[in-house]
Amino acid sequence: MSRPSGLGQLPKRLVLGRAMRSDRLGESLLPKRLALPIFASDPLSSVAYATQEILIILTLAGTAVLFLTPWLAAAVVVLLIVVVASYRQVVRAYPSGGGDYEVAMKNHGRFWALVVASALLVDYVLTVAVSVSAGTDNIISAFPQLNEHRMTIAIGLILLLAAVNLRGVRESGRAFAAPTYLFIGSIVVMIVTGLVRHFLGDGITAESAGYGITPEPGYAELTAVGLVLLAMRAFASGCTALTGVEAIANGVPAFKPPKSRNAATTLALMGAIAVTMFSGVTALAIFSGVRYTEFPCDLVGFTGCETDPQRTVIAQVAAATFGDATAGFYVVQAATALVLILAANTAFNGFPLLGNVLAQDSFMPRQLRTRGDRLVYSNGILLLAGFAGLLIVAFDASVSRLIQLYILGVFTSFSIGQWGMVRHWNRELRQEPDPGARRRMRRSQVINFVGGTLTTVVLAIIVLTKFTHGAWLVLVSMPVLILLMRGIHTHYSHVSDQLAPDTDARTLPSKVHAVVLVSKVHKPTLRALAFARATRPDELTALTVNVDDAETRALQADWERYDVPVPLTVVESPYREITRPVVDFVKGIRRASPRELVVVFVPQYVVGHWWENVLHNQSALRLRARLQFQPGVMITTVPWQLESSIGREDGDAARPAPGDLRRGLVEDEDTPYG
Repeated sequence: MSRPSGLGQLPKRLVLGRAMRSDRLGESLLPKRLALPIFASDPLSSVAYATQEILIILTLAGTAVLFLTPWLAAAVVVLLIVVVASYRQVVRAYPSGGGDYEVAMKNHGRFWALVVASALLVDYVLTVAVSVSAGTDNIISAFPQLNEHRMTIAIGLILLLAAVNLRGVRESGRAFAAPTYLFIGSIVVMIVTGLVRHFLGDGITAESAGYGITPEPGYAELTAVGLVLLAMRAFASGCTALTGVEAIANGVPAFKPPKSRNAATTLALMGAIAVTMFSGVTALAIFSGVRYTEFPCDLVGFTGCETDPQRTVIAQVAAATFGDATAGFYVVQAATALVLILAANTAFNGFPLLGNVLAQDSFMPRQLRTRGDRLVYSNGILLLAGFAGLLIVAFDASVSRLIQLYILGVFTSFSIGQWGMVRHWNRELRQEPDPGARRRMRRSQVINFVGGTLTTVVLAIIVLTKFTHGAWLVLVSMPVLILLMRGIHTHYSHVSDQLAPDTDARTLPSKVHAVVLVSKVHKPTLRALAFARATRPDELTALTVNVDDAETRALQADWERYDVPVPLTVVESPYREITRPVVDFVKGIRRASPRELVVVFVPQYVVGHWWENVLHNQSALRLRARLQFQPGVMITTVPWQLESSIGREDGDAARPAPGDLRRGLVEDEDTPYG
């Protein structure tokens, strides 16, 4: 059966496309060529600012310690290779898509699994905020006049990304594949061109190469300890190149079969490309003499620093390689801006998948398990977009401010996940007698051991060097998330215990007492009475509340005139209330016979316009709100469709057919009950 869609669904369909049947889920699985831009756009795009982040920290001391740049970049490359190799073991051992969360849950226990989950959730939100802000920076580097619209551009980009992802994983992959491959191609061409020019003697010179740098207070004369701490902080900032590596481990179910092998291959491709581009961009930045500082006015010789933004490192390198305002420069800038924005797509895929896993384990609301019209976890996408937008607003879309909060979460999950894998291999080795299989397991265990050691050291460096610069906010957010997830799990557990069947659940009520609420004698009331009689209750009461003596006498007269076959019971309301007398009447029945089931039939209009609800059904809503808290009471709504509601089941209005009013299919009287 096809899903109906009307005019009311048109805006949604324009944004999302047609709804997809559940049995088409297999069609949304990804080949490697689409999985790479979807899951690896974050680590690939980080080459656009990882070198820049190293330089920002080193230039705090002026130009004196820039000689450390290649050594720190080499350390980042080694770490990236180790982490990629470690995650290739994860996707083979845990292909269900839980990633570090599943590894921690099965090898460390619930607490450490929640630490990983909270770290990843925070990091995914920061990934969107940082990537979009960095992309906005590169747009402004090409068009400086847009600087005053920074916030509007960033928020608009988040909304665009959310809309594209809501259309489905495969469609977002197609949309994002071209910009990602354009970025890879343009950066590789830039690296090759720049290196060829450099080694052939046709030197490349950045626009900032001739600037001096004023050291920040306290950094002018560094001690040995100060130099080590500065180098550690720069290295920690450069480790942004590793963000997003874990997303493939969380997204294994989205790959086409064989899932684990395809995911491992995609990880290897991502690692090789990221290492090549990061190394090349760093080399060109060193050869061209790029200067980049946290505060533009620290650049001696940079006129207009109070109002004009610095060009990003990638923009300066592109201008030095291809020439300023050339086609090559604009291609690199356009591709960089696009891929930085699309890097947030890694989070838009990872966050909903992790939310789904957490919801399955009852640590997140069950709504995060629901697939939307396009077979994606729509609620997770919307939640991520909302939190990322709040961060953008709170930090003015500033990369330098947001980056201080970044990577702490991802290295927390790296470390816990890798040590969990070491435990995993210990357990597997105890059960595996085959020597060949044991050798493979030992090799994997060594890889994960090295990965766990290095990522733990880096995590300590990040906490030590970034805590006072904003990382404390992440360390505060993670425990709050853990408490929230534990609270959600406790709630679901308590509800499950309450709903478990017991012996009393099979006990039938001693009798059923039906109560039909009456405001006047009209078709909705007569329909409710007919339905109540059809259920064959042991006792049936037609109940009205006397708030006006004249109206009540008129009702009693109509009751007799229409010869309604059920006695009318009138309860007095000296204070003109309707809800309380009805609730007291029902409570009285329950007190007299606690095992008796009371079924209250409430006539209610079905309306076609939102404003009609304001005019009708208010008493019925209040009654249901009060009665639902009474044990042993069931509430049955008896709908009566008004003319405006006919045809609204598909979301759009349709006029009634000729003769509907005469046949009683539409009604134009007062609300059935309130």
